[in-house]
Amino acid sequence: MARLGIVHTPDRQPEGIAEFARLAETAGLDELWFWEDCFLTGGIASSATALAATSRITVGLGVMPAVFRNPAAAAMEIATLARIHPGRFVAGIGHGVPEWMDQIGALPAKPVRALEETVSAVRRLLAGETVTAEGDYVRLRDVRLDHPPETVPPVLLGVRRPFGLRASGRSADGTILAEPSPPAYVRSAREQIEQGRSAAGRSDRHEITVYVNGRIDPDRDQVRRLLAGMVLRESVAAQLASLDREPELTALRDLGDPQEIARELPDDLIDELAAAGTTAQVVASLSALADAGADSIVFVPIGPDPDEQLDLLATQVVPAIRGAK
Repeated sequence: MARLGIVHTPDRQPEGIAEFARLAETAGLDELWFWEDCFLTGGIASSATALAATSRITVGLGVMPAVFRNPAAAAMEIATLARIHPGRFVAGIGHGVPEWMDQIGALPAKPVRALEETVSAVRRLLAGETVTAEGDYVRLRDVRLDHPPETVPPVLLGVRRPFGLRASGRSADGTILAEPSPPAYVRSAREQIEQGRSAAGRSDRHEITVYVNGRIDPDRDQVRRLLAGMVLRESVAAQLASLDREPELTALRDLGDPQEIARELPDDLIDELAAAGTTAQVVASLSALADAGADSIVFVPIGPDPDEQLDLLATQVVPAIRGAK
């Protein structure tokens, strides 16, 4: 079975981060993840708070937008956390939502180029190199960290489409796949990643972290209502294209009304959009993702009760998975 984690979404108040981190660690989870959305909680500050409040659990930041920080600043922050908490921090970098990046005046014309230049510079700086770069988006002259980490943390890319997945294979230590990422999409993504790795002559390990919408709740109608709005998102359609269900998804989106979509949402599509239902159904969904090639699975609680979902994950799902092992 893959490693299992949970995400503390940035819409939640930051005052609760330390306690949630302690609960996640006590629950026996392997990982706790954060991400940065404009203009909510900062990813570096959130990660630092969680790391300081715990002693074992791995903390991942997946993702922070590449254009938010100069890569030298990003590397300094990552290196500081990696030195204080060696082997417990994972850094993820992504495009950022285009509308938000445009709002702050930082939308790149070539987002994958910006991403690849950034991750390359950050990884080299973390490795202790003196970096000079004159790219389209990253320009550094003889930059070197005074305190590079002894245990260099992996730097992952959060990408969705084939071009970005191949770039991640070429330039990153791993890839983060956003929710929903059903097993068929995970397999397809791995193929694209491997193409990039092959082109770059890479043979090192490349791990895939998969975010999954999750809800432990036998009430499937409640799950339907929570998932209905997701069907309207273009990103969902893009990631489910690998399932050859575009006509079905188009018909659902054409309904327009989340309530109508909820009534028409079939059970098998629910299982592609989320790990949801009874404990047995959730465990089956998580196991299918692991079988598809996920090295780490991050549970994204849906619904108004994320703390309760963490408790159910700890008391029902984790013991069931360990029993299956």
